[in-house]
Amino acid sequence: MTRTPPTRRFRSWHWISAAATVGLITVVAFLVRQGNPSRPAAAQQRRPAGSTQRPTARPATEKGVAPQQAARRRPARPQHGSIPSVVAVVNDHRISKAQLGQACLWRYGEDVLDSIINKQLIAEECRKQRIEVTEQDVEAEIARVAKKFGMSPDRWLALLKNERDIHPAQYRREIIWPTISLRRLAAAQINVSPDEIRNAFESEFGPKVQVRLISVKSRSKAEKVHAEAAKNPAAFAKLARDYSEDPSASAMGMVAPIRRHMGVPQIEDAAFRLKANEISPIVSVDDRYVILKCERHIPPTYIADRFRKDAENRIADRLRDEKLRFAAARLFKEMQSTAKVATIYNDPQLKQKAPGVAAMINGRSIPMSALIEECIVRYGPEVLEGEINRVLLTQELKRGRKTVTQQDIDAEVARAAVSYGFIKADGSADVDKWLAKVQEQDGATLELYVQDVVWPTAALKKLVGTKISVSEDELKRAFESNYGPRVEALAIVVGNQRTAQKVWEMARGNPTDQFFGELARQYSIDPISRANQGRIPPIRRYGGRPMLEQEAFGLKPGEMSGIIASGDQYVILRCIGLTQPVVRSMDAEVRDELLRDIKERKLRRMMADRFETLRDHAHIENYLRGTVETPKAKQAQRRQGAPRR
Repeated sequence: MTRTPPTRRFRSWHWISAAATVGLITVVAFLVRQGNPSRPAAAQQRRPAGSTQRPTARPATEKGVAPQQAARRRPARPQHGSIPSVVAVVNDHRISKAQLGQACLWRYGEDVLDSIINKQLIAEECRKQRIEVTEQDVEAEIARVAKKFGMSPDRWLALLKNERDIHPAQYRREIIWPTISLRRLAAAQINVSPDEIRNAFESEFGPKVQVRLISVKSRSKAEKVHAEAAKNPAAFAKLARDYSEDPSASAMGMVAPIRRHMGVPQIEDAAFRLKANEISPIVSVDDRYVILKCERHIPPTYIADRFRKDAENRIADRLRDEKLRFAAARLFKEMQSTAKVATIYNDPQLKQKAPGVAAMINGRSIPMSALIEECIVRYGPEVLEGEINRVLLTQELKRGRKTVTQQDIDAEVARAAVSYGFIKADGSADVDKWLAKVQEQDGATLELYVQDVVWPTAALKKLVGTKISVSEDELKRAFESNYGPRVEALAIVVGNQRTAQKVWEMARGNPTDQFFGELARQYSIDPISRANQGRIPPIRRYGGRPMLEQEAFGLKPGEMSGIIASGDQYVILRCIGLTQPVVRSMDAEVRDELLRDIKERKLRRMMADRFETLRDHAHIENYLRGTVETPKAKQAQRRQGAPRR
């Protein structure tokens, strides 16, 4: 029933596109989006939180329901100079370019300004060294990157646009051009030697050792655990679960196979000396003491001679990209240490002296108008959706003669604090600690938190009301789900029915937990069951998987299920037994907690449905996206069976 505090996700109206593939894009994530070290730390901490996730069909968060974006095909982003003076019409209300610019500037101004400064520093350094990057260079680099993924340039650009929301013009300007420039500036620092290629080749294709490990901080504890492991190697997985002070404890000590040249020679040497089922001596690594158990040796991957050169070229490219990241960091540090950068954007005194200027770089000014334009080009479509949603809520409140008061805002903040466990000794909400946590963890201002999370949640609550009934049957199901017995089971998850049938036949032929676990290790595509010999978290009732739950609770210890279809996967269960409930009766405290949880979930669903209905009845013209939403068009979509957003 406890909740995990949100991390960098509360700005649910304003989604950020994320450039996160590999290699070059990873390099440019450092280059173009990195904070400016010359800016004071306090200014950087004001930056609103970012999010790499896409809007879901119902983007309801634990802190409240965020009005969702209309589901539609993603069109091209606006280009410089093509942004109209009116960017949207919501029923009869117009949203101007100036309003959108201020909203974008508030949320993304510092990030975008950092990007502009960094690119200008790169451009100045290129001019100094007489390095020119032409359009032909950019297109050739795009073709090279696309080829690495086995695609044509057009298909690669379409993938970035559709899957990563990176428009081709943005990709060329913000990612490819800086990457080529830095590569040429750092050319002398990114040579890759034959030895480095050879070691990387061996690391990727050479032999590996699958091990489990136990990592502890105390030598005496390591000696005690080592003695138990040496006495009974078969118990190593349980010892790892019980004693290891490492994240792998949850996987019973299982880690990724150990390879050569990965950076920890003590571990590599110890692993490759072991035979199957052998226990290593205690290995000292920094302030840790590590014990390994060899599960098996994995032979080298065979690479035919005709493919070896291609593999080496790919590895060399990867090594260059890795070196480029470090070279880029050094170059930026040198550029920024010698450059004269004055950030005027958030300095009230400097703004008075230089009105209309966002920053000065070596005597050259960056106009505020250019910063606002760039903010809209990058983030306008996402931010505009939030502004449209805000207008819809405001219009509906006005129609209902309702207002969101400061008391409503305070009540919602207090509710969120209690929801996440920020409670004083007297049982009241510890609002101060909650708000400090939000700003510390999400890196945003209090004003932005209230604007983008608290106000819309309070507004929707005003519209739907808070009278929610909960039946005794709902309470009983919630109690059973949270506190009732659970099925402890082994599971094998596969991707097709043919494999499921094959594995099921093998499991039936040798009906033991050990053999079932070995089948899970070999065939399961679920990482948890594969790493833990089939063991999965206990299955509870009313957890959202009715077919799986019905099958699990129908099994007796030692029994195996049939093949259970779950989405596009197939599951086979083997029952170990039932857990014993700790809480056996619904006392007043448990009842109150369940009531609060059920009411909150119901309220979130009501709020989401209310906003969907509100959006469905609105007339929305979005000139940045080039879309028009009308009630008639949406009704026609419903008649044709189109799903609701």
